[in-house]
Amino acid sequence: MKKIGVLFGMENTFPGALVEKINSMNLPDIHAEFVELGGIKHAHPSGYSVIVDRISHDIPFYRAYLKNAVLTGTKVINDPFWWSADDKFFNYSLAQKLGVAVPPTVLLPHKNYPPGTNSQSMRNLEFPLDWDSIFSFVGFPSFLKPFDGGGWRDVHHIHSPEEFFRAYDCSRDLCMTLQKAVNFNEYFRCYVVGQEKVHIMPYDPRRPHHERYVQGGLGQYDPKLIERVTKDALTLCRALGYDLNTVEFAVEDGIPYAIDFMNPAPDADVHSVGQENFDWIVNSVADLAVKRAQSDAPAASGFAWSAFLNQQAAGTPKKPAAKAAPSKTATKASAKPADKKTAPAKSVAPAKKASKKSPPLAQQARSLAEPLEPEPPNNEA
Repeated sequence: MKKIGVLFGMENTFPGALVEKINSMNLPDIHAEFVELGGIKHAHPSGYSVIVDRISHDIPFYRAYLKNAVLTGTKVINDPFWWSADDKFFNYSLAQKLGVAVPPTVLLPHKNYPPGTNSQSMRNLEFPLDWDSIFSFVGFPSFLKPFDGGGWRDVHHIHSPEEFFRAYDCSRDLCMTLQKAVNFNEYFRCYVVGQEKVHIMPYDPRRPHHERYVQGGLGQYDPKLIERVTKDALTLCRALGYDLNTVEFAVEDGIPYAIDFMNPAPDADVHSVGQENFDWIVNSVADLAVKRAQSDAPAASGFAWSAFLNQQAAGTPKKPAAKAAPSKTATKASAKPADKKTAPAKSVAPAKKASKKSPPLAQQARSLAEPLEPEPPNNEA
C-alpha cells in the first residue's frame, strides 16, 4: 500500500477534500491521510510515497522534515529544496530570460539592519543610493513589496517619491522590491498543476478578498491572449520546477505581464476561489498525487533554469571564438616537407562532439514552453 500524506496548517476545506477525493477513487494500492509527526529520526524514511505540502513555508520544522523525506525517497509537492531557495526577484529576472513579460523591477537594501548586523556589515553598500536612477527605471505608479513575501503583506501602492520614502521607512528589516504598476484591463490568476494543466481564472485584486475571483467564462477574452497566458504560465512553472503553483498576469494593451508566480501553496479555499475553481484544483492535485505515487520513477532532480547559469540568455547567439592566426612555423611546414631530423609536432586531439544529452541553451529554454507552439514575446510596453 502506497500512502499519500497531506501536510497543512490553518486551511480547512482543501486538505480534507483532497484526502476524500483520493480515497474515493477506490484504488487498491493507494491510501491518503493527514501527515502526523513527532520527533524525526535522521535518515529514517517518512513512510509516505508522496506528500502534498501546504504549510512548510511557515513552519521550519516541517521544511526540515520534508527535506529528510525527499532524501529517503518521498516525492514532495512542491520540492522543499528549491522552495527554500526561491525568491520573487529571481523569478522576475528568470522570466525576462525566458521571454515572459515582466514590469521593470529593482531590488532594494533593507531599510533597517537585519538582526545581528550593524553599519560595519554594510560596507559594500553605496551611500546614498542613486534614488533618481531607481525611480527613473521603475517609474510611478509602482508597488513596494517584499522580495519573497505573499498574501499582500507589506505591499504599498506608490505614486510619488514622497509616498515611496514614507512606505520604505516602515519596511523594517524586510528586503523589498520596487516594481512598476501595470495599468491592467484584464487580470488572470492561473492554477498550474503537474507542469501540464492550466486553469485560468479571471481575477480582480482591487476587490475585497472574497470577491476577487470574477464570475464568467473565458469566452469574452481574445483567444490569442488566453493562448499566450497559458503558454507563459507553463513556461514559468516548468522552468521553476513547481508542480503546484499559481501564476498571476496583469494585462495592459494586450500584453500579459507576469506579476506573481511564486505561490507553491496557493489559495485553494472554497470560500475564496468558488466551487468551480475549488473542484478543479482538488481533482487535479488528486490526480497528480496518485500519478506520482504509482510511478516508479524517482523524483526529478536539478533545475530547468540552471542552463542560464553558464550561458547567455535563451535566444541570444553565442559569439564565435576568434580564429587564431596561423603560426609562421605552421605556414612553413605546409609549404615544405618536414625534415626527417625534426621532431614531429604533437598531435592535437580532435574536439569532442557535443553530447546529445546537452542541447543548445536556446533549445532547452524553448522546450520549457512545449507542447504549445512558441510565440515571439512582445515586451515593448
